[in-house]
Amino acid sequence: MTEIVAAQQRAVSAMEMFLRNFSKVPEERLHWQAALGAKTPLRIAAHTALYAARFAEMMETRTLPQPDNLEAWLAQRNAEEEQITTRAEVEAIFRAGTAQVIAAMQELTAEDMDLILESGQGWQMPMRFLVDLPALHANLHCGQIDFLQTCWGDQEVYVG
Repeated sequence: MTEIVAAQQRAVSAMEMFLRNFSKVPEERLHWQAALGAKTPLRIAAHTALYAARFAEMMETRTLPQPDNLEAWLAQRNAEEEQITTRAEVEAIFRAGTAQVIAAMQELTAEDMDLILESGQGWQMPMRFLVDLPALHANLHCGQIDFLQTCWGDQEVYVG
């Protein structure tokens, strides 16, 4: 199995696990906040879903976002997340974005895998890390969903 095929499989597996666990959030809890100003399960899911396509774009262009105005850039990302209002939208966006990730990975060469991408903010990201970021990102946010579920008393461990 190649490095790319393994990363593709991890991305799909992480997306499926996230969507499975997110599907266990009751409808009446989609907009629930653990504290004032905290992100809701729906907002976490929207963020996670939208970033799949963003990671694909980074792989396709072999560049990281380098906004001139970081505050405005983040405000736009937040606005995009807030526009997603249903579980079905999350799933459709996540699946489409993950398909883009798989396609973008397929186009990477061995030389591309050795690239070090500049952030423009004083740090770098190896392409090898970027190809694993879709899976890592989904897994980390799946943990947030799991935590929120425990806040309302759902102690179930969702597997399979």
